[in-house]
Amino acid sequence: MKKMLALTILLVLVAVIVVPVAVLYGLGGPEGKKAGGVFRGEDVQIRVYLHDQDRIVAMNLEDYVKGMVAAEMPAEFDLEALKAQAVAGRTYAVKQMVHFGGPGLPDRPGADVSTDPRQNQAWLSTLQLRERWGPFNFDRYWAKITQAVDGTRGLIVTYNGEAINAVFHSTSGERTASAKEVWGYDFPYLQSVVCNWDKKSPRYSDSKEYTFAELEQRLGTEAGVVAAAQGGGAVAQVLARTESGRVDKAKVGSKTFTGFDLRQKLELRSTNFTVETQGGKLVFKTTGYGHGAGLCQYGANGLAKEGRDFRAILTYYYTGVQIASIHGT
Repeated sequence: MKKMLALTILLVLVAVIVVPVAVLYGLGGPEGKKAGGVFRGEDVQIRVYLHDQDRIVAMNLEDYVKGMVAAEMPAEFDLEALKAQAVAGRTYAVKQMVHFGGPGLPDRPGADVSTDPRQNQAWLSTLQLRERWGPFNFDRYWAKITQAVDGTRGLIVTYNGEAINAVFHSTSGERTASAKEVWGYDFPYLQSVVCNWDKKSPRYSDSKEYTFAELEQRLGTEAGVVAAAQGGGAVAQVLARTESGRVDKAKVGSKTFTGFDLRQKLELRSTNFTVETQGGKLVFKTTGYGHGAGLCQYGANGLAKEGRDFRAILTYYYTGVQIASIHGT
């Protein structure tokens, strides 16, 4: 009798504790696995590496999306633009999550995403957002972010039934870029499209100037910038541009660089730039901000102000995609 009682208690403990934990964290069963091209799973947990605290925490996916939208897009933006950001960011997270067959963070076992925007998407806690927005704006902005996320709950962007690499950037500057011209590999849904709705972005245009000595310090003495200037020839020139008009290759001094390398080394806002010599300096004038592929955030806000909803915005910037639910509804 005692053995039977002990066995009964053990089974109850397994049912009450172990099974819910397994379901919660995607350790077994069909929940959270891809089925028929549609992702399923209610109250999915995402494991987030808080880079500023050097620790991993688990949280509800939708709660994560709220902190991501608040960190990645101005809360003053139109509601439909915030919804588009919510779906794009949720898709990006789902693509990363081990729960859905993603790779997670290779350098942080047990984590799906990092809060470091240099690695994944930005994310901020409500405490950090109170500091950013101030006590008078927090309730209003947080309610708006919550409305955007709740209004798109569980929705992701798919191509042929698979979650896409839903990359996004601040400001396109005339056209978005294709994945091929940015990273060298092609995705059918990351193609270059016209973008005329981001001109009100404060980052739409910028200018940076460097002396020849400063350029040589940043690009290396082997670039021969000072020698080229002393020789009286052209110190810099654009050699080739990509499909969207961004710099593919440019020569500075005696060395040829990719547009990406120059953007990194010279801290330019984008690879869509011109360069000219002015009074012993090189002046780089950029258009747009970010890598340029996928969703343009300021463009999304411009489209929203023209009456486009989040679905129209997403299907414009991501070519040939569908909006689906990870919950299968």
